[in-house]
Amino acid sequence: MIMNKTKVLSSVYDFASVLLTALIAVSIIFTFFFKISVVVGESMENTLHNGDGLLITAINGEIKNGDVVVISQPNSYELVLIKRVIGTEGQTISFDKKEKCVLVDGVPIEEDYIKNDMIFFHSMSQSYTVPKGKLFVMGDNRNNSADSREPGIGFIDERYVVGKVFYKLGDTKLFNS
Repeated sequence: MIMNKTKVLSSVYDFASVLLTALIAVSIIFTFFFKISVVVGESMENTLHNGDGLLITAINGEIKNGDVVVISQPNSYELVLIKRVIGTEGQTISFDKKEKCVLVDGVPIEEDYIKNDMIFFHSMSQSYTVPKGKLFVMGDNRNNSADSREPGIGFIDERYVVGKVFYKLGDTKLFNS
Protein backbone atom coordinates (compact mmCIF):
# COMPACT_ATOMS: atom_id res chain seq x y z
CA MET A 1 0.00 0.00 0.00
CA ILE A 2 2.84 2.40 0.84
CA MET A 3 4.50 1.52 -2.48
CA ASN A 4 1.35 2.50 -4.47
CA LYS A 5 0.99 5.75 -2.54
CA THR A 6 4.62 6.62 -3.35
CA LYS A 7 4.07 5.85 -7.05
CA VAL A 8 0.94 8.03 -7.15
CA LEU A 9 2.70 10.92 -5.41
CA SER A 10 5.68 10.55 -7.74
CA SER A 11 3.38 10.59 -10.79
CA VAL A 12 1.54 13.65 -9.51
CA TYR A 13 4.84 15.41 -8.83
CA ASP A 14 6.14 14.53 -12.33
CA PHE A 15 2.93 15.79 -13.96
CA ALA A 16 2.94 19.01 -11.93
CA SER A 17 6.60 19.73 -12.71
CA VAL A 18 6.07 19.15 -16.45
CA LEU A 19 2.96 21.37 -16.40
CA LEU A 20 4.75 24.13 -14.47
CA THR A 21 7.75 24.00 -16.83
CA ALA A 22 5.44 24.24 -19.85
CA LEU A 23 3.58 27.21 -18.33
CA ILE A 24 6.82 29.03 -17.60
CA ALA A 25 8.12 28.38 -21.13
CA VAL A 26 4.89 29.62 -22.74
CA SER A 27 4.89 32.69 -20.48
CA ILE A 28 8.46 33.56 -21.48
CA ILE A 29 7.72 33.06 -25.19
CA PHE A 30 4.61 35.22 -25.12
CA THR A 31 6.20 37.89 -22.93
CA PHE A 32 9.43 38.41 -24.85
CA PHE A 33 8.93 37.07 -28.38
CA PHE A 34 5.29 36.90 -29.46
CA LYS A 35 1.96 38.36 -28.45
CA ILE A 36 -1.57 37.63 -29.53
CA SER A 37 -3.96 40.35 -30.65
CA VAL A 38 -7.47 40.37 -32.06
CA VAL A 39 -8.76 42.70 -34.76
CA VAL A 40 -11.63 44.92 -33.63
CA GLY A 41 -13.48 46.74 -36.39
CA GLU A 42 -13.32 47.01 -40.15
CA SER A 43 -10.48 49.52 -40.63
CA MET A 44 -8.03 46.94 -42.05
CA GLU A 45 -10.39 45.18 -44.49
CA ASN A 46 -9.77 43.43 -46.86
CA THR A 47 -6.42 42.44 -45.35
CA LEU A 48 -7.74 41.75 -41.84
CA HIS A 49 -11.31 41.33 -40.60
CA ASN A 50 -13.13 41.92 -37.33
CA GLY A 51 -12.34 39.02 -34.97
CA ASP A 52 -9.20 37.80 -36.77
CA GLY A 53 -6.56 36.53 -34.35
CA LEU A 54 -3.02 37.74 -34.95
CA LEU A 55 0.44 36.77 -33.78
CA ILE A 56 2.69 39.76 -33.46
CA THR A 57 6.42 39.96 -32.87
CA ALA A 58 8.29 42.32 -30.66
CA ILE A 59 10.04 44.99 -32.71
CA ASN A 60 13.53 43.79 -33.59
CA GLY A 61 14.89 46.35 -35.96
CA GLU A 62 13.32 49.20 -37.79
CA ILE A 63 9.71 49.70 -38.66
CA LYS A 64 9.30 50.23 -42.38
CA ASN A 65 6.61 51.42 -44.76
CA GLY A 66 4.08 48.69 -45.44
CA ASP A 67 4.43 46.97 -42.06
CA VAL A 68 1.16 46.24 -40.26
CA VAL A 69 1.62 47.12 -36.61
CA VAL A 70 -0.29 46.97 -33.33
CA ILE A 71 -0.30 50.31 -31.50
CA SER A 72 -1.08 51.00 -27.85
CA GLN A 73 -0.70 54.80 -28.01
CA PRO A 74 -3.48 56.59 -26.11
CA ASN A 75 -6.00 58.10 -28.52
CA SER A 76 -9.42 59.73 -28.49
CA TYR A 77 -11.09 56.39 -29.32
CA GLU A 78 -9.48 54.57 -26.37
CA LEU A 79 -8.63 51.64 -28.64
CA VAL A 80 -5.59 49.56 -29.44
CA LEU A 81 -5.01 50.20 -33.15
CA ILE A 82 -3.91 47.86 -35.93
CA LYS A 83 -2.74 49.89 -38.92
CA ARG A 84 -0.37 49.90 -41.88
CA VAL A 85 2.73 52.12 -41.74
CA ILE A 86 2.60 54.62 -44.59
CA GLY A 87 5.45 56.94 -43.57
CA THR A 88 8.39 57.00 -41.18
CA GLU A 89 10.37 59.90 -39.73
CA GLY A 90 11.34 62.57 -42.23
CA GLN A 91 8.97 61.39 -44.97
CA THR A 92 6.22 63.63 -46.33
CA ILE A 93 2.78 62.13 -46.89
CA SER A 94 0.33 63.81 -49.28
CA PHE A 95 -2.70 62.82 -51.33
CA ASP A 96 -3.42 63.10 -55.05
CA LYS A 97 -7.18 63.59 -55.35
CA LYS A 98 -7.18 63.27 -59.13
CA GLU A 99 -5.28 59.97 -59.16
CA LYS A 100 -6.89 58.86 -55.87
CA CYS A 101 -3.61 57.80 -54.35
CA VAL A 102 -1.23 58.40 -51.46
CA LEU A 103 2.15 59.97 -52.14
CA VAL A 104 5.24 59.43 -50.01
CA ASP A 105 7.87 62.07 -50.71
CA GLY A 106 5.95 62.95 -53.88
CA VAL A 107 5.92 59.40 -55.26
CA PRO A 108 2.64 57.44 -55.51
CA ILE A 109 2.74 54.22 -53.49
CA GLU A 110 1.34 50.98 -54.85
CA GLU A 111 -1.47 49.82 -52.61
CA ASP A 112 -3.06 46.66 -53.93
CA TYR A 113 -4.26 45.90 -50.40
CA ILE A 114 -6.74 48.78 -49.95
CA LYS A 115 -10.45 47.98 -49.90
CA ASN A 116 -11.77 50.89 -52.01
CA ASP A 117 -10.57 54.11 -53.57
CA MET A 118 -10.33 56.83 -50.95
CA ILE A 119 -13.01 59.41 -50.52
CA PHE A 120 -11.11 62.66 -50.07
CA PHE A 121 -11.90 65.01 -47.22
CA HIS A 122 -10.93 68.66 -46.80
CA SER A 123 -8.26 67.74 -44.23
CA MET A 124 -6.52 65.64 -46.86
CA SER A 125 -5.53 68.74 -48.86
CA GLN A 126 -2.58 69.22 -46.56
CA SER A 127 0.66 67.26 -46.47
CA TYR A 128 2.15 65.68 -43.36
CA THR A 129 5.87 65.56 -42.60
CA VAL A 130 6.55 62.77 -40.11
CA PRO A 131 8.54 64.01 -37.07
CA LYS A 132 11.51 62.16 -35.59
CA GLY A 133 10.50 59.00 -33.69
CA LYS A 134 6.99 59.03 -35.16
CA LEU A 135 5.01 57.12 -37.78
CA PHE A 136 2.13 57.98 -40.11
CA VAL A 137 -0.34 55.06 -40.26
CA MET A 138 -3.54 54.32 -42.15
CA GLY A 139 -6.06 51.51 -42.27
CA ASP A 140 -6.46 49.52 -45.50
CA ASN A 141 -10.18 50.38 -45.48
CA ARG A 142 -9.37 54.05 -46.02
CA ASN A 143 -12.99 55.24 -45.94
CA ASN A 144 -13.68 53.60 -42.58
CA SER A 145 -10.47 54.04 -40.59
CA ALA A 146 -9.47 56.21 -37.66
CA ASP A 147 -5.79 56.79 -38.38
CA SER A 148 -3.05 59.43 -38.62
CA ARG A 149 -5.22 61.62 -40.84
CA GLU A 150 -7.37 62.42 -37.80
CA PRO A 151 -6.33 64.81 -35.03
CA GLY A 152 -7.63 62.29 -32.44
CA ILE A 153 -4.96 59.83 -33.58
CA GLY A 154 -2.26 61.83 -35.37
CA PHE A 155 1.33 60.68 -35.64
CA ILE A 156 2.20 57.50 -33.75
CA ASP A 157 5.13 57.51 -31.35
CA GLU A 158 7.29 54.48 -32.22
CA ARG A 159 7.57 53.64 -28.51
CA TYR A 160 3.87 52.72 -28.54
CA VAL A 161 4.22 50.11 -31.28
CA VAL A 162 3.62 46.80 -29.52
CA GLY A 163 4.79 44.74 -32.47
CA LYS A 164 4.50 43.82 -36.14
CA VAL A 165 1.84 41.41 -37.38
CA PHE A 166 3.52 38.32 -38.80
CA TYR A 167 0.79 35.66 -38.80
CA LYS A 168 -2.99 35.67 -39.03
CA LEU A 169 -4.32 32.74 -37.00
CA GLY A 170 -6.12 30.26 -39.20
CA ASP A 171 -4.03 31.17 -42.27
CA THR A 172 -1.85 28.60 -43.93
CA LYS A 173 1.01 31.02 -44.62
CA LEU A 174 2.91 33.77 -42.86
CA PHE A 175 1.40 37.23 -43.00
CA ASN A 176 2.68 39.41 -45.84
CA SER A 177 2.91 43.00 -44.66
